[in-house]
Parts: sequence; C-alpha cells; structure tokens
Amino acid sequence: MTPEKKQLITNSFNRSETLKFYKAELLEVETDFISMKIPKMDLMTRKAGMFNGAMIASLVDVSSGYAAVSHYEEDCYVVTVELKVNYLRPAIGDALVSKSYVIKGGAKISVIRTEIYTVDENNESESHVATSLVTMMKIK
Repeated sequence: MTPEKKQLITNSFNRSETLKFYKAELLEVETDFISMKIPKMDLMTRKAGMFNGAMIASLVDVSSGYAAVSHYEEDCYVVTVELKVNYLRPAIGDALVSKSYVIKGGAKISVIRTEIYTVDENNESESHVATSLVTMMKIK
C-alpha cells in the first residue's frame, strides 16, 4: 500500500462523525487488511453489560468497508451488498476489536471476512465473539 493510499484511508476514518462518536481507533491499515477498536460505552451495551449485537454488526460493516477500500490502488467508495454475522459468545469486555481481511477482491465486488474480539482495558485478554462474511461493491 502506498503512503498516499494509507493517508486517504486514515483521513476518511478521522472525518467520520460516527467513528468519532464511537471513539473508534484505527489500529492497522494494510492492503487487504484493516483493524480497528471501539471502547465500551453504556449506549453500546445490554443491561447485563455485554456489547449489543447492533454495535457488533455496525463495527463489522465499517471495518469491512475500509478493508475493501484498502484492496484498490485508487481512491474509491464502496457500499455493502450483503452482511452476515455469526455471534459466537456474549461480547463481554472493555472494547471491541475488528480484524477484516479481503478474501476475494474483484474489479467491482469484494468479499471480506471480519472477526470481532472483545479485549480488556490492558489488551491482555482477547475473546473471539463474532465472525462474519461481507460482500462489498465498489461504486466509485
């Protein structure tokens, strides 16, 4: 990935009002791979303290989109075609971490596998809480 492409992705991430609201952090940016982290906030959790499924699905969608964008050399825009999430266990932790991998990048359509983990505040304990398969379409 060129430094310019990495900067385009970082700038886009930093401009997102939603990601600012969620206090999201971009952890890694590589060709065909993106990782991000979102700290726990009360609005993201169920009464029992675990992250709710909507928050996990939202992170899957955003992280998968950035992974798809990382695949293309040029600046582009992608939209979600299909999103499937399997919730593996209750998402109990201090933050959510996504790891999104492009498994098939095409001229228009990309397929991304995104894994979601919870971590404690020291990043010492990681639990795999969801797995997903997402299809993205390049529209620009």
